[in-house]
Amino acid sequence: MKTAFLFSGQGDQYPGMGKDLYDQYEIVQKTFEQASNVLNYDMAELCFTENEQLDLTEYTQPAILTVSVAFLRLLKEKGIQPDAAAGLSLGEYSALVASQALSFETAVDLVARRGKYMAEAAPSGVGKMVAVMNMPADTIEKACQQASEYGIVSPANYNTPKQIVIGGEEKAVDYALDLLSQAGARRMIPLNVSGPFHTKLLEPASKQLKEVLKETTFNEMQIPVVSNTTAKVMKQDEIKHLLELQVKSPVRFYESVATLKELGIERIIEVGPGKTINGFMKKIDKSIKTDRVSDLKTLQATEETI
Repeated sequence: MKTAFLFSGQGDQYPGMGKDLYDQYEIVQKTFEQASNVLNYDMAELCFTENEQLDLTEYTQPAILTVSVAFLRLLKEKGIQPDAAAGLSLGEYSALVASQALSFETAVDLVARRGKYMAEAAPSGVGKMVAVMNMPADTIEKACQQASEYGIVSPANYNTPKQIVIGGEEKAVDYALDLLSQAGARRMIPLNVSGPFHTKLLEPASKQLKEVLKETTFNEMQIPVVSNTTAKVMKQDEIKHLLELQVKSPVRFYESVATLKELGIERIIEVGPGKTINGFMKKIDKSIKTDRVSDLKTLQATEETI
């Protein structure tokens, strides 16, 4: 059965994530130690204790990447290998590690910088993001286009055909919501997020990231990675440009799942601290078998199904 690993994104973090597998497996401990050495702070302390830093973007991103790659390495150690990979926003970097395009040390340094640039470009309290439920994508896109006269607003996450997140400057987002309400939208849920990511407000972060990516070495990918930005398989010579675009472009998740299916994927394993992707998969395509590895219990359950 062809299997894809799909990696957690920002928002799935919680104090204690990864601890039971850290306590049990040396490969998980080594991954945390590597991250600590690169970043010069204690990754285990960040992930396992109650603290305010874990929810700050510049710390959240390397923390989730570390947990995800630790679980990836554990799965590979157990002989469970992916035939393809993808990730939800930040998770795309874990997918590139899974493909061997990026070393873990390079990736954890890169996402720490990415998180810092994103936090600076869209500080907490700037703009807003709202999940719009059960509305056609073209209706949402049209409302955002009309509301753009009031500021930046656009779709940020095409999560499922029935859940699309819009984001941007508050006034413009509110006007788009009014238009959508007039068009028949009944459920519009404000999200408690750090900032309106994947919109043009992140242009400064995109420019800073571009400079870092110029100096970053990417190896030949060993398995296909599906891009958030295009929902197509990344080409080797496009990786840097796509990662630069990704922070300010919408995440095309449900289209990415369709691409994985075209590749012959029959099973996905969500790898990382969360279960968000499993939730989306139930709304996107129930014919694809879904498992996850987020702790010892889910690892054991997944091993039993392989």
